[in-house]
Amino acid sequence: MSLLVLSKKEFLDTVRSNTLLVMSLTFVLWAGFLAAIQHVPNVYAGSELPRSTMALMNSMQQSAVFFVPLIGLGLGYNAIGGERERGSLKFLLGLPHTRGDVVAGKFLGRTAVITVAILVGYATAAGVSILTTDSFSPDIFALYTLLTLLYGAVYIAIGIGASAFMKSRKTAFGVAVGLYMLFLLFWDVFLVLLQFVSVGQELPESGLPEWIQFVGLLNPATASGYAARALIPEFHALTLFPESDALYLQNWVGLVVLVLWVVVPLGVGYARFERMDLQ
Repeated sequence: MSLLVLSKKEFLDTVRSNTLLVMSLTFVLWAGFLAAIQHVPNVYAGSELPRSTMALMNSMQQSAVFFVPLIGLGLGYNAIGGERERGSLKFLLGLPHTRGDVVAGKFLGRTAVITVAILVGYATAAGVSILTTDSFSPDIFALYTLLTLLYGAVYIAIGIGASAFMKSRKTAFGVAVGLYMLFLLFWDVFLVLLQFVSVGQELPESGLPEWIQFVGLLNPATASGYAARALIPEFHALTLFPESDALYLQNWVGLVVLVLWVVVPLGVGYARFERMDLQ
């Protein structure tokens, strides 16, 4: 019951602050725009671009990889640190709530916020696509929507984990910005450095070692690509990942990695938060 109360409080707080409204409008504009531009005629004379569900998925996936984490981390990093600095966290823990309830409640409530925003935006994209595309596959679109919800939950968990682990909101913000830049801007650079250190400047004829490929898969953005291929076989045409017989490089591993990115940051953040002096 305590967990339900805290989750509801988190959700309603975002409604009162108009955060949910702003996020929903943002997702509507973003997803609606990506769906609408599929109908724009090709600028090259005598050629036509296919307007289909997979063409829409390609556009949405490429931008969602960057856009959804920005929203998720923005929602999560301030969840606990903000209340700690305002002094309301002590009052909250003075009620019959445990620190575990606070972490889990923050996660569920703020995940509900991003879920509503994504669903509203994607429903807009689906409506535009049904009216304008040559073919629309509701099952593919629904699976991709569910995967996007999981991807958003990953960054909510990372943000809340950082907020629970760090003593100040500014530090949690710095961690969130650093992780965003690492995962979405500098991850390829990191993999190249691993390649130089392990196999040298020249790639072996067999390609990158499988353990480096697995390190690449640990990035939530890459994991979401593997997961999309596991759930939607048609996504093989939109992603270029090396094929491998290694068990830890199969497409379903992407789903496991995403789930771990939800569980581990929350667990680490809670373990630190449980021992932290709030004075």
